[in-house]
Amino acid sequence: MPNRNIKVLSVFGTRPEATKMVPLVLAMQDEPGLDSYVCVTAQHRELLDQVLTPFGITPSYDLNIMTIGQSLTDVTNRVLSGLVPVLGDVKPDLLLVHGDTITTFAASLAAFFAKVSVGHVEAGLRTYDKYRPYPEEVNRKLVTAIADLYFAPTNQARENLIKENVPEKAIYVTGNTAIDFLKYAIVDNYRYECEALNSISTEKRIILMTAHRQENLGQPMENICKAVRRLVDDFPDTILVWPVHPNRAVTETAHRLLSGHERILLTTPISPFDMINMIKRSYMLLTDSGGLQEEAPAFDLPVLVLREVTERPEGLTAGTLALAGVSEAGIYSNVAKLLTDSALYKKMAAAPNPFGDGHASGRIIKAIKEQIKC
Repeated sequence: MPNRNIKVLSVFGTRPEATKMVPLVLAMQDEPGLDSYVCVTAQHRELLDQVLTPFGITPSYDLNIMTIGQSLTDVTNRVLSGLVPVLGDVKPDLLLVHGDTITTFAASLAAFFAKVSVGHVEAGLRTYDKYRPYPEEVNRKLVTAIADLYFAPTNQARENLIKENVPEKAIYVTGNTAIDFLKYAIVDNYRYECEALNSISTEKRIILMTAHRQENLGQPMENICKAVRRLVDDFPDTILVWPVHPNRAVTETAHRLLSGHERILLTTPISPFDMINMIKRSYMLLTDSGGLQEEAPAFDLPVLVLREVTERPEGLTAGTLALAGVSEAGIYSNVAKLLTDSALYKKMAAAPNPFGDGHASGRIIKAIKEQIKC
């Protein structure tokens, strides 16, 4: 009697998770010997749908947990309770989670309670500061304690896991699925879904920015906004493009300090396709996001990280990233250097991307088939 297919349940809830899981989900759909199921928590409803809809991915299960003003505790509780019937229905051989969100942690814990094995995509990232980033650093460490298979994007991530006594035989260095996604997103002569992006002057140097981290809310966000306004004022050949995260604490600060400037474009969140194609057009990226630190270097784009630390030190070592911090003076100084020092700019732009080659999904599937026997 032949062995049955391996049942894999992928659980994710935010747009960054979806962007990095879509290539893997698509690959698993076509893989002999695997039955792929998708459960979304919709921790970020509209942003999540921006990724799934273009690929025709209809989740097998949709917990639809998002509510206005939801707390981390609210999300955790609803994911835990919502996954109980899903796990009972699918009875997966492996539950896949990605990265470091509350969905990632709560889904892993739910799987542990149900005695279901957990595979962690993008495992091993660390800052070793539990409040930077918050709550992501603790989320990923808790998932490490629960998981059974670890898909580390880099050798550094693998070493981090080994230091924490994760069995080496359970760790696979795969590259990052964020790089896999790029082949789906880049289009020649692309026309942006966000109409305002189509009218940006080609004569200006585009500074593309994202900022939304929990630890950057409040005074750090004020500093970021004040610094970039000064920069745009002082460098008239630049334009700042910022797709503003819907978090009210971000939108209020952004619009209060930056609205009305002729060379600052504040948009609502844009699709991943708009974002990737805008990265390709930009001069530099300012971000406190994680995935963009990996994606932008694939386009020879220097990245200044709006944080004091990063869990992606490989980018610092390779020279694709630099820490700009969250003080107004530090951000201004670091951006100004890249705008005026052509040698520094070329050095960062030419640095090799250490985060993958676009084949991470295939390596993850191979590892699953090696490890899970039915």
